[in-house]
Amino acid sequence: MMAWATLSRRLSAVFAVLLLACCGASAWLQMRANGQHEQEVIQRLSSGLAAHIAGNSELMRPGGLNQDAVKDLFDKLMAVNPSVEVYLLDPEGRIAAQAAPPGHLKHDKVDLAPIRRLLAGAPLPVLGDDPRGEGGAGKVFSVAPLRVDGRDAGFVYVVLQGEDHDALAANVAANNVLRTTLWSMGLVALLGLLAGLAAFRLITRPLRELTAAVKRFETEGIASLERETPRLERLSRGNDEIAQLGEAFTQMTRRIAEQWRELTLQDQQRRELFANISHDLRTPLTSLHGYLETLLLKAGTLSEEERRRYLEIALGQSRKVGRLAQEVFELARLEYGVVKPEKESFALADLVQDVFQKFELAAEARHQQLKPDIAPGLPVVSADLGMIERVLTNLLDNAIRHTPAGGQIEVQLRAQNGGVAVQVSDTGPGIPGELQKALFMRPVFMSGSRTDSASSGGLGLVIVKRILQLHDSDIRLVQQADKGAVFRFQLSGAA
Repeated sequence: MMAWATLSRRLSAVFAVLLLACCGASAWLQMRANGQHEQEVIQRLSSGLAAHIAGNSELMRPGGLNQDAVKDLFDKLMAVNPSVEVYLLDPEGRIAAQAAPPGHLKHDKVDLAPIRRLLAGAPLPVLGDDPRGEGGAGKVFSVAPLRVDGRDAGFVYVVLQGEDHDALAANVAANNVLRTTLWSMGLVALLGLLAGLAAFRLITRPLRELTAAVKRFETEGIASLERETPRLERLSRGNDEIAQLGEAFTQMTRRIAEQWRELTLQDQQRRELFANISHDLRTPLTSLHGYLETLLLKAGTLSEEERRRYLEIALGQSRKVGRLAQEVFELARLEYGVVKPEKESFALADLVQDVFQKFELAAEARHQQLKPDIAPGLPVVSADLGMIERVLTNLLDNAIRHTPAGGQIEVQLRAQNGGVAVQVSDTGPGIPGELQKALFMRPVFMSGSRTDSASSGGLGLVIVKRILQLHDSDIRLVQQADKGAVFRFQLSGAA
């Protein structure tokens, strides 16, 4: 709640600053436009004032200015309109006569360029020099040529907004500006607050909905995802930042849901694994216990041949228990990352020949044929030699045990994508469809056709898959005509 309040305050502050800046800029532009309009009106209304003064014949004498007449005229004009200031300029723009109080005149010359522009009919307002000003912005003026005996004697130059006008305007403007500013700021603050609240509520509504969805996900967990999916999809539409955040959260929830389902499936598979291992252990242990108990209770009545047969059966069951225990231990080490592949470069064809030698006697005893199908020029692979040997051993062991007499087990090696593709196939009965889906995820126990709990142990293919996953590879069961079980995987070539 504090984070949301902080976000709201920040957005409100930014909005208020921007709004005040815009209002200030608008007010400045409006005041500037009003000032220019006022200057244009004054200059247009007073355009004939200088010409009227210049037409006064008493201002000039044949020998020059009539100082008494000039002073009298200036005094009368100042009395009638204190805002105007009248100057007589010579042809070069120097001030020849004026009525400024002592010390008020700052310049003794006026720039003639604005005067010529105004006389030429330039668009109003045209600003000229202010002899009493300190410089900077000019003033609107009225001007007319002054002629004596048909020759140019200078100009009558009238500043229409003089010192008195500026002083009065400044006092009035200060009060008006302060009052207007306070009212404007109050109005802007009120309107900005109302507009900001409405805008923030509209703009941040998707963010509030997303926050609510996150909180429900936090409290209710995965169960809330199905209900929130339509809302999250709606929030993800668009290209703004909130839509991108909604899309990111939607993808995150989907990944979490997928991972949750995967974890649930893995947990279920692990439970089934333990149940199947318990079942697989119980069968040979029960048989082992039964034969040992029989030997103990009937030792005196059994013949030597019967005792030997019972002991051989018990020993066989003991071997099965030991083998399954070893596979469980090996799988646990692979699952929990205890074993890491130590990769090296080697020729896979040589490894296949070595593994074939291990199974030659077992295959001959079952009248089976081991057939290598190795393409020439295979690249060297990079893998853990011991682990890949374990993979081939498990696959060939399964194939030999579940292929009938006279059958054939084939290992095919082909170059593919810079590595080597491996295919192990047999001519046995194959694997039923109902067991293929979870073949590499849990122990497989089948009766009769291919494996059974008394002969397979069930964990060989699970171990094979985990080893290949550690090598960034995978194994799959494929269908192939005239074949039983066909397994394929690939190993990467050495760099």
